[in-house]
Amino acid sequence: MQALLELATLLVFIVTYYLRGLYAATAALMVAMLVLLLIDLARERRIAPMHGLSAALVLVFGSATLLLHNRLYIEWKPTVFFWLVSATFLASFWVGETPLAAKLLGRALAPEMRVPAPLWRRLNWQWVAFAAALGAVNLAVAYHASERTWVNFKVFGTTSATAAFVAGQMLWLTRRVPADVTH
Repeated sequence: MQALLELATLLVFIVTYYLRGLYAATAALMVAMLVLLLIDLARERRIAPMHGLSAALVLVFGSATLLLHNRLYIEWKPTVFFWLVSATFLASFWVGETPLAAKLLGRALAPEMRVPAPLWRRLNWQWVAFAAALGAVNLAVAYHASERTWVNFKVFGTTSATAAFVAGQMLWLTRRVPADVTH
């Protein structure tokens, strides 16, 4: 359900973009993010940290985009988000006992799977690199491609890249867990 709600905000953005342009899409995204936070509160009685971060960035960068009528602010939002995610994965090596990758992906594994700590650390480093790289690629597209190309990259490219990365990481992880630990 969480993933569908996140995709709904992207759907609002892309549909509004094709109907009314970037500035209307930015405003619609801002409203959609506020609705997402309200749904979080109604369903869970709390705001998911990633939703809170994303909403805060959308509201700040979206407001700058609309007030200054400059598309680069909203185009920077994904980069800032991905770099903050990268920094959070990096910080998780020193905060707490478990890397963030283990906390997030461990829930998706079968309960009997025991992943050795070195594999979780390696996976966490891959997340640090992936999020940092995706942020950098977003900047490259924002500065060197058309607005429409950036919008399509933001909605379809980053979403597809993230989904493929998560799937690849799960496959990578399940192939490296020692066979005797999964029985």
